[in-house]
Amino acid sequence: MASSTFPIPYADSAKAASVPWYIWCGALAVTSSSIGGAWDVSWHRSIGRDSFWTPAHMAIYACGVLAAIICGYLMLVNTFGRSSRGSAASVNVLGFRAPLGAFIAAWGGIAMITSAPFDNWWHAAYGLDVKIVSPPHTLLILGIRCVAIGILFLILAAMNRASAEESSERTFKTLQRLFLYVGGLFIGGQMFFLMEYTWDVKLHSVSPYVAMGIALPVIFAMLSQASRYKWAATSTAAVYMIVAICEILILPLFPAQPKLGPVFYPVTHMVPAKFPILIVVPALALDLLWQRTREWKPWMVALVSGFLFIAVLMVVEWPFANFLLSKASENRLFGTGYFDYNSRPNGVDRMRIFFEPDHGTVLFGGLLRAAVYGSIGTWIGLSFGRWMRSVQR
Repeated sequence: MASSTFPIPYADSAKAASVPWYIWCGALAVTSSSIGGAWDVSWHRSIGRDSFWTPAHMAIYACGVLAAIICGYLMLVNTFGRSSRGSAASVNVLGFRAPLGAFIAAWGGIAMITSAPFDNWWHAAYGLDVKIVSPPHTLLILGIRCVAIGILFLILAAMNRASAEESSERTFKTLQRLFLYVGGLFIGGQMFFLMEYTWDVKLHSVSPYVAMGIALPVIFAMLSQASRYKWAATSTAAVYMIVAICEILILPLFPAQPKLGPVFYPVTHMVPAKFPILIVVPALALDLLWQRTREWKPWMVALVSGFLFIAVLMVVEWPFANFLLSKASENRLFGTGYFDYNSRPNGVDRMRIFFEPDHGTVLFGGLLRAAVYGSIGTWIGLSFGRWMRSVQR
């Protein structure tokens, strides 16, 4: 019988029943990008853009390196190996065989690597901008998101195979927890991309609620259906909030000094992100709703979910925004006393006033749009999440 020179990840039932090393490595890759992204924004706000070779950038691009290792390994062993089990758990793309998640993560890694010289050129051509949503940053973030989606699919395929084969319940639970953890980091990535819309001084305007209505219900619904866990939305939202609060508590422990001017605020330590949006509350409301509407038609569930998400988010975040702009929130936990080195004294951030707040029909119409977007997103997420339950390769 012919043998392969490559180790096969599905060689025997004992290995198949355990969590493969590449899944742990994938979760580490997504974690590294999440830490690096938060660190990089803090670096820009505290020090400025002084070099490409910062530790924060290295943490971000370590995600791409780890993704390359995972994808390369899976493509080699499934293309040139001789395991029937491996072939059954892979798809064919351009003559290479690997699980679907490996190809998605590979594309994300390529996008991340491409964004690096693009970002350097962009800064050289247009200046040292610190915007999140610029073309090279968008490409980088989309690459990171694709790596995260690819890892989610790798975990999901292993989880679905474990369920179908009635493997160890402990293995299934471990994979399910990893799926929810990476899903929580994915939610954090969604909120990272919306950072410029959800700044605390903008929380009395329509734009942050419309942005979150578009970006969040679709992911919560997808993760809930795919994970088979009744508290999936709450769990993933909690991961996002815990990571963000840890950033507030940890980053200011490290000294930092601006290297670019003009300096309008005397920064002496790393500046953390703003306090996270309280999305865990509407996420809990969605979980409770979905547990009680299993017999409803999908379009009915989606319609109610969008309006419920925006209504609960509005009820908890609107008054909480008032608290965040008050002196009572200037402490280590809420971290509203930290400002960028280039924050002007007369800026809305330093003056702690809302930026162009909306009222009346403008506010009502905007929230209605956000709810409709949330309903559409929920329907898409529920449909896609149900399909994800069948993914085994």
